[in-house]
Amino acid sequence: MDYTHLSKRLHRVGELVPNAAKLADIGSDHAYLPAYLVLNKKIISAIAGEVVEGPYQSAKNLVAELNLSSVIEVRKGDGLDVINSLDDISAVTICGMGGTLIRDILDRGFKSGHLNGSEVLLLQPNVGEKTLRTWLNKHSYVIENEDIIRENDKNYEIIVAKKTEHGENLSELELMFGPKLLQEKSDIFIQKWHHELKQFNNILVQLEKSTKDVSKKIEEVKEKINLIHEVIE
Repeated sequence: MDYTHLSKRLHRVGELVPNAAKLADIGSDHAYLPAYLVLNKKIISAIAGEVVEGPYQSAKNLVAELNLSSVIEVRKGDGLDVINSLDDISAVTICGMGGTLIRDILDRGFKSGHLNGSEVLLLQPNVGEKTLRTWLNKHSYVIENEDIIRENDKNYEIIVAKKTEHGENLSELELMFGPKLLQEKSDIFIQKWHHELKQFNNILVQLEKSTKDVSKKIEEVKEKINLIHEVIE
């Protein structure tokens, strides 16, 4: 992967970024996504944020090499701390992290005022999607779009969310599976949850062999198994 040929999952995120956006790409790594979007005239400008020194330097080097320093600014900092109100950001991408970490980045940004609620959020968690959807739901974000991509034998979910006045009240089923993904039930979605079902069944077998009191955990796993059956059958 490089700035001319994004990975399948990043390319799909790029497709979902609004046209003419001012983008903040958090955890930008090599700044591949903002560089690709600028070069393809999809966005006006970007902030590439990175907290780790190595990727930060890699992003700076790429932006300089492509002569894009006037439209992409690489900043080092923790999460959404790299942006401020003067940047007039209209879209935020956070990709390739766990859902819990993305949630924590959003929560810190929300509490510090770096996330003002006017931005479209484009989030690609590797795991922990329910945790992320629960935060979005609690903070009055509506999930406008979702997708599920399979790449290198792994499944990646993409969530596009926008803050509204009243938000939406997602059910337990929607939080776990995704409201839009539930509507479509693509082949990749079904395959993912068949695999998850096997995993939970294996966990259940192990729990039922335990000599400790794990009755609460057993009930939680059984509930998840029942929800999966409800969705894929």
